[in-house]
Amino acid sequence: MKALLTLGLLLLSVAVQAKVYERCELARTLKRLGMDGYWGVSLADWMCLAKWESSYNTRATNYNHKKKSTDYGIFQINSRLWCNDGKTPNTFNGCGINCNVLLQDDITQAVTCAKRVVRDPQGIRAWVAWKNRCQNQDLTQYIQGCRL
Repeated sequence: MKALLTLGLLLLSVAVQAKVYERCELARTLKRLGMDGYWGVSLADWMCLAKWESSYNTRATNYNHKKKSTDYGIFQINSRLWCNDGKTPNTFNGCGINCNVLLQDDITQAVTCAKRVVRDPQGIRAWVAWKNRCQNQDLTQYIQGCRL
């Protein structure tokens, strides 16, 4: 019985652990998924954005008390405008997805949604962290040495 309980706790801890990408691993993944130059946004910009929004963590969430919404995943995509989490009032759901898919280790759907966000009139400026940490900065450090 004790062994089953220990095994169950081990499996539960594995199930809730997030994938935190290594910098170059994420850079290669984003490049493979067509993010380099997408809608005029460089790979270094995407990498800087992901660093400051989620620290490359696929399961990052952040509740916005003022907006009564939550940001989800590696790109911190907001539940008011881009996904439906079932608890944010007046959701637009511009990506047509459940917010939980943005927390998956496989970031394919998060990338698809981020591409949709960047096509919006605000573009990359939709992300506060990009405006505060990446805009008008030398971003070469985010992809340097990654053999892309």
